[in-house]
Amino acid sequence: MTHVLLAERTWIKVREPRAEILWFDRRCFKSEEELLRALKKHDIGCVPDIVAIGGTDFQGFIEGRTVGDRRWWSSRRVSDAIFDQLVDLFREMVRIRPPMLKAERRCEPEDRPDDGDTDGFLERLIVFMEDQVYERNRPQFEGLFRELGVHDESFTRLRKRVSGLTRRPFCLLHADLHRKNLIVDPQGRLWVIDWELAMVGDPLYDLATHLYLMRYPAWQEDRMTLEWRRVVERVHPGSSRGWEQDLPRILDFKRAQSVFTDVIRVSLKLREQTEFSWVGLPAASAKLHRILTAAAEPLGLEKVRTPQQIMAALVRWHRETDTVVMNASDAS
Repeated sequence: MTHVLLAERTWIKVREPRAEILWFDRRCFKSEEELLRALKKHDIGCVPDIVAIGGTDFQGFIEGRTVGDRRWWSSRRVSDAIFDQLVDLFREMVRIRPPMLKAERRCEPEDRPDDGDTDGFLERLIVFMEDQVYERNRPQFEGLFRELGVHDESFTRLRKRVSGLTRRPFCLLHADLHRKNLIVDPQGRLWVIDWELAMVGDPLYDLATHLYLMRYPAWQEDRMTLEWRRVVERVHPGSSRGWEQDLPRILDFKRAQSVFTDVIRVSLKLREQTEFSWVGLPAASAKLHRILTAAAEPLGLEKVRTPQQIMAALVRWHRETDTVVMNASDAS
């Protein structure tokens, strides 16, 4: 990603797609820029402007610092000013109902659950994770997953764990509201970037994803949940229906999702350089241990491997896959 200064003193953000980037989340809209234009029409003002140059759309660059910038934020809590603007963002999004969004969709009609079908919505996310993350990467990572106690049956257990959600009316979701996607400009205004994972679906899913990614202190997480419920019910009654039972279920899904995505990400990160990162191995195994521990119940893991066992599994995975690559190279 690069930033370009135009003659009119306008900064734009230019991102060049890279083929090697792994997609671990569903993309709902074909064009992020087209979606942002649609959101501007519905008076959602905290999104980047779109600048058209020679028939190509570019996003305006937001000057400021992210909420994740440790130079500003020394703890997991956010200031009241930022907190209030986040609550207002949820209020703005819940009023954007499915028929209001004219941006072209990427997913096929049969892959779009009916408005209010929260079970169907979450099932499509599980199907994506099963097909596009687990199955697609099975040839390279099946042995490692198996050593960590994760296998095909894990999806059956997860479905039993999260099924039976209460119906809620669908709305616009950002689906990736974490600290690095939240920018505070010099005037203290909050901006929200990276809408590429935005979708239409269960409003409680957006709250659960936000809570999972933000890692608020417990008291602020409780406050955000109550404030979210207050504003979404005021805008669209029924949007928080059944939240007491369903929020833990959706959080369980997010914990399980992290296992499938982070096992792959962490493993590949150890091999980013020309040689395996033995220095980074202890931290990698500790991270996977935390993730597996959090997802033990949703995935039905009988026993979570110790950090030492995870470390040994990562080393075996590296040696086995490295041998496969060398053999393939010799054969060619």
